[in-house]
Amino acid sequence: MSLSPLEFTMPFARLYRRTRLTWHLKRPLLALAALLLLLCGTVQAAKQPNILLIYVDDLGFGDLGSYGHPVLQTPNIDALAAEGLRLTSHYSPSALCSPSRAGLLTGRHPYRTGIKSWIPEDSGVYLRDVEITLAEVLKAAGYATAHIGKWHLNSDLASTTEPQPTDQGFDYYYGHNAFQLPHNHNPTNIFRNKTALPVQEGYTADLYADEAIDWLTERDSKQPFFLYLSMAEPHTSFANPPEYNDMYKEYSSGEVVPIPNGLVEPPKDMLIPRGPGEYYANITYMDAQIGRVLDWLRDSGVYDDTVVVFSSDNGPVTSRWINWWEVNAYGSTGGYRGRKHFLYEGGIRVPTIIRYAGVVEPATESDAMTIGMDWFVTLAQIGGGEVPGDRALDGIDIRPLFAGNDLPQRSLFWALNSKSELEFAVREGPWKLLLDRNHEPRELYNLADDPLEFFNLIDKEAARTEQLAAEAARHFASITDDPLRPDTDQDYVE
Repeated sequence: MSLSPLEFTMPFARLYRRTRLTWHLKRPLLALAALLLLLCGTVQAAKQPNILLIYVDDLGFGDLGSYGHPVLQTPNIDALAAEGLRLTSHYSPSALCSPSRAGLLTGRHPYRTGIKSWIPEDSGVYLRDVEITLAEVLKAAGYATAHIGKWHLNSDLASTTEPQPTDQGFDYYYGHNAFQLPHNHNPTNIFRNKTALPVQEGYTADLYADEAIDWLTERDSKQPFFLYLSMAEPHTSFANPPEYNDMYKEYSSGEVVPIPNGLVEPPKDMLIPRGPGEYYANITYMDAQIGRVLDWLRDSGVYDDTVVVFSSDNGPVTSRWINWWEVNAYGSTGGYRGRKHFLYEGGIRVPTIIRYAGVVEPATESDAMTIGMDWFVTLAQIGGGEVPGDRALDGIDIRPLFAGNDLPQRSLFWALNSKSELEFAVREGPWKLLLDRNHEPRELYNLADDPLEFFNLIDKEAARTEQLAAEAARHFASITDDPLRPDTDQDYVE
């Protein structure tokens, strides 16, 4: 597999830090590392690693066995965690799907792209072609690129005026836009490239796994691949194979009746709380289908040549339902406050794993503060792509974490046009400030002492509040002054 200079010398850096050799014995080790650094350009040129980026929909921080769920069975994703690095302070770019995906694929704060909330049908909101996506960067570096699954970066997959996935760096596309219709089973709104397809028989999880395996099998094996696999699960409304519902039948009551998406209002007798069994089944089924894709990598002999990143677009829908279509979602935030739609930790802190054989040590974890925009920069660098220098980027290269090193100090900023009046948040070190839609500071938390955000310190920490408010204002001014930001903003709120 190919290694960048940083990655090639990481094992020597680890040995240097961990050994108790004296300086005169360590000096030859550093000299050897320097020599290898000079030689590794040849190694890097030999082969670029494949990249599999798995982005799932509305999975909570606590919704995996490897992140502490006491019931849910997620053996395939848990195996990734056992073989890689588990991030415990990783944040989504937003607490909603469309802005999160915009941040992931561009490395830029979603507000810079004009995507402030989820994109409804026929709204005319879309990721504009002036933005440079990760797929475009990697395609230019020689990668075959495919996106399979949820897009939701425009308002209509049939539009001829709004850029589609194949207009933004992906050689191939198969999937849906906002949510599956009528639900996960036999979806009616799947597109292949720019063509609407008839009813696709099956469940979205297996349809997307099948399509991923087919594309991987049929592509030119001489090219490295970038596969963006964006699963529909566990976004509501979900349907599951009966055998998976049976796995969790002790956690459900009553007949399983999926609530169809796309209705103005469903029959009231469908809105019956039945417990978390169906939600658990949906995640376990998704895990099994992801496992099939990983098995293909193993069987094809390219598993260790593939960087695998797993993450969620935002926090979960918990049993604190807001919308009727959320009934019977029982996501876990791992105890953190809030849920999808809100900038408390439960809405933006998400489970995230990277497996990178030979570079990332297995079964490790990091509490370093990272965010979804970082994957644009990091994966572009891993793939030998050129990170654009003509625009503001909000992500950074997090590869130093792979060697156990610290990241540069920075602050993270969120903005969300959604249900809460707390529309802005900034975190720096352990401190997190939430501001209202008028940019007035409202709540301050020390996450080191109070990770569950119980104790508002805004009246006790005036200097800290002022400093973080100024930092939030700096971020917002940078976004407002961004020359690539569209003239009109998205005003829609779900």
